[in-house]
Amino acid sequence: MESRNTDAGISVFKSLDWITVLLYLILVAAGAVSIYAASYDFDNASLFDLKEFSGKQIMWIGLSLLIGVVILLVDYRIYKIYAYPIYMVVLFVLLVTIFIAPDIKGSHSWLTFGSVSLQPAEFGKFATALALGKLFDSYNFNLNAKITNYFQALIIIFLPVILILAQRETGSALVYISLIFVLYREGMSGLVLFAVLSAITFFVVAVKFAEPLVLGIPVGEFSVFIVILLIYILMLAFYCKDIIIARNVTYGFVGAGVIVTILSLCGITVNGTWFFTGLLAAGIIYTLFFMLRHQINKFIITICFAVVSVLFLFSVNYVYGNVLQPHQQMRIKVLLGIEENLRGAGYNVNQSKIAIGSGGLIGKGFLNGTQTKLKYVPEQHTDFIFCTIGEEEGFVGAAIVLALFLGLILRLIHVAERQRTPFERVYAYCVVSILIFHLAINVGMVIGLCPVIGIPLPFFSYGGSSLWGFTILLFILLRLDASRKERMD
Repeated sequence: MESRNTDAGISVFKSLDWITVLLYLILVAAGAVSIYAASYDFDNASLFDLKEFSGKQIMWIGLSLLIGVVILLVDYRIYKIYAYPIYMVVLFVLLVTIFIAPDIKGSHSWLTFGSVSLQPAEFGKFATALALGKLFDSYNFNLNAKITNYFQALIIIFLPVILILAQRETGSALVYISLIFVLYREGMSGLVLFAVLSAITFFVVAVKFAEPLVLGIPVGEFSVFIVILLIYILMLAFYCKDIIIARNVTYGFVGAGVIVTILSLCGITVNGTWFFTGLLAAGIIYTLFFMLRHQINKFIITICFAVVSVLFLFSVNYVYGNVLQPHQQMRIKVLLGIEENLRGAGYNVNQSKIAIGSGGLIGKGFLNGTQTKLKYVPEQHTDFIFCTIGEEEGFVGAAIVLALFLGLILRLIHVAERQRTPFERVYAYCVVSILIFHLAINVGMVIGLCPVIGIPLPFFSYGGSSLWGFTILLFILLRLDASRKERMD
């Protein structure tokens, strides 16, 4: 028995995807050096000094490597057999965290054990990915077979989201939503992605363009109504493939618009909200009257898109004004250019952009970044670590880091595509989705393209929870991938 276990362990390391392992090691090593550069303050502290952030990070890296080895030595079947129990345990921990975690900057998301703090949300990622993979590996499970299959997948994704939002940790909760993209690999319609992108666009336009007023409503809201009407017509023509209905609805919309324009020129006030709502309602009623002779499902989807879009538009002002906290509203205003607030919500991003811009092509040199050394950028060793790279290593250094991440992502996609069962494939794409989301949002946040929501840069940002979480995610995938030959035998 002992000989068999030893042979299995040797077999795992022979089948291991060493390219992924090498990229992982390069990234964590570069992360430790970057943390040293970000926290260096001219006191000649050693990179390995355990009193410094870099020394602590190296300790976390050592423990991460140990965790990775243990994961590789565990029988690959364990991850599938215990996927749901692991998921339930993590949900329980997330629930308990809400009540026992101390208040840290308004968030109740960290469990403290003496001098060590851990964030359970980071470990929930691999548990949710395992549960999602287990669901898709169920007997005869097909996402598009019935609507309840969608609900099962979304429940697995959104249960941790709800618990993490209750901890007031919005950034970590948003990461889990990225798992929805995995569903596209398993057959989900692109209409969902189109709806999400439309909602984001509607929200941005409605919030950013609140002035002036057109037909008594903000110009942003007016513009969104026009776009909804156009999308409704285009979906009738190209999605439902009924040119006649699309043409007649277009004539109706244009005719009503001409009438309202004439009334406005004559000094007669028309309420824009009632006009657009009534216009769309008339178009929907006309469509309902004639759609029975066609494919009803596509017409219903088109009508639902229009109705939900209008309801979403009506909810924007309420959500923005009553649900979002003042600091969240200010971050959105700063991001959209409505306000600058360089001393408040926009301070971090402004200083980060100055640091990256000052790095130029090749940077100021290792440990020579003035913005970094003089501590102008808050949280520069955690969420804003990328600005240290940009300042000291310049465009070239930042590009190399992004190229390493791109290489890792492409390699993981290759690993995902060579998996032979839904469990391994879905889990692999969960890892890819989480990694891409973290990278895109963190870098976008640092250069001012995304709101500041506190998402770390994988393998670079200081912290044991983040590093351990990504290590567990990655090494479980490596273990599952290494078992392909075992399953063939």
